[in-house]
Amino acid sequence: MTQIVVPTLGESVSEATVAQWLKKEGEAVKADEPIVELETDKVTLEVNAPADGVIVKITVGEGETVEVGALLGEMGEGAAANDTPAAPAKDEAPKEEAPKTVEAAPAPAKEEVASAPEASADAKTSPSVRKMLSDNNLEAAQVPASGERLSKEDVQKFIADNKGAKAASLSPPPSAPAPASDAHPPRTETGPREERVRMTKLRQVIATRLKEAQNNAAMLTTFNEVDMGPVMELRKAYQDQFVKKHGIKLGFMSFFVKAAINALKEFPAVNAEIDGTDIVYKNYYDIGVAVSTPQGLVVPVIRDADQMSMAEIEAKIVDLGVRARDGKLSIDEMTGGTFTITNGGIFGSMLSTPILNAPQSAILGMHNIVQRPMVMPNGAIEARPIMYLAHSYDHRIIDGREAVSFLVRIKQAIEDPARLVLDV
Repeated sequence: MTQIVVPTLGESVSEATVAQWLKKEGEAVKADEPIVELETDKVTLEVNAPADGVIVKITVGEGETVEVGALLGEMGEGAAANDTPAAPAKDEAPKEEAPKTVEAAPAPAKEEVASAPEASADAKTSPSVRKMLSDNNLEAAQVPASGERLSKEDVQKFIADNKGAKAASLSPPPSAPAPASDAHPPRTETGPREERVRMTKLRQVIATRLKEAQNNAAMLTTFNEVDMGPVMELRKAYQDQFVKKHGIKLGFMSFFVKAAINALKEFPAVNAEIDGTDIVYKNYYDIGVAVSTPQGLVVPVIRDADQMSMAEIEAKIVDLGVRARDGKLSIDEMTGGTFTITNGGIFGSMLSTPILNAPQSAILGMHNIVQRPMVMPNGAIEARPIMYLAHSYDHRIIDGREAVSFLVRIKQAIEDPARLVLDV
């Protein structure tokens, strides 16, 4: 008997939640085939079969919390439990048969006839498709398949196509209008008004940590505005050459990462954290970049960003963002950051107050770029591409002077990108 156990989840992660079993008891699996999904506070990961065999027993159900090394289930050798038994050997003596009669066997019941095609259809579907069918109270035979096997896309299309028809069938037949009265008019309902869904492990931890950050830190936010014109002109002038040489577009984030690192070197308290009664100053710069995913907000980390070129930073941001949305990030890639940058501007945010990413002591919030009137040094008024910046910080460790000066240094670097090259 082979045990299926919870693997090592990564540094500082000791437990996970069983999100979904991809195989059922009695199903045959091959070595390294995914059999169960686990959710941690950072990522969703798959546990693969340790060897060829059959899932004999599932000991932990979906939604339950398990620790590293806990037993998830057991596997045995052999083929699937529902495989067709082998035919008897030729030298076996045949069993004595009952005398045959000319009377015809009774016809099978309607229910038996109807269930035959459904059973064969179910057998051709994957576990994820069967779960989707079960969640939507559907049978495999009801959904037309676009290929040899029924896919999740087929089920999704069937649900979308029949949503309107189902809602119409659930609506009550028209009736005579009720006499006028002072009572509220009857409410027409076409479906459930509430839906209760269990929070994922990631969402639970996000909620807990954000509240802890508010409760434990003396959090304040300082704001400033930055003229994005110089950076936009620089990108326009060198974008084609940059793409040709590095194979990736020059975005805004690499400018802010570089500007933040220069400012962090000048104000080390912003790159520090509190540990009990000690202040831990970090002499390295691991910059976290917040990424919104279908599962929730995650913050992958760019390690030693101060040693990277702008092209390397842009490439790393794209790689981390794609893998974050696909759920392919490792736990190590989301731990150990010293400072975080979040960009609500991609969703249209004009101004916000970002919450600290504990145990870090500061976070920079970027926002959308809007043409706004600005008084220039010569007194003229021009429309300039302005972005509002927000710097939230823990006042227990960072004084107001340091917080404001830090944000001003970022503003100066973005409005005069030559500072990033000269490191001034």
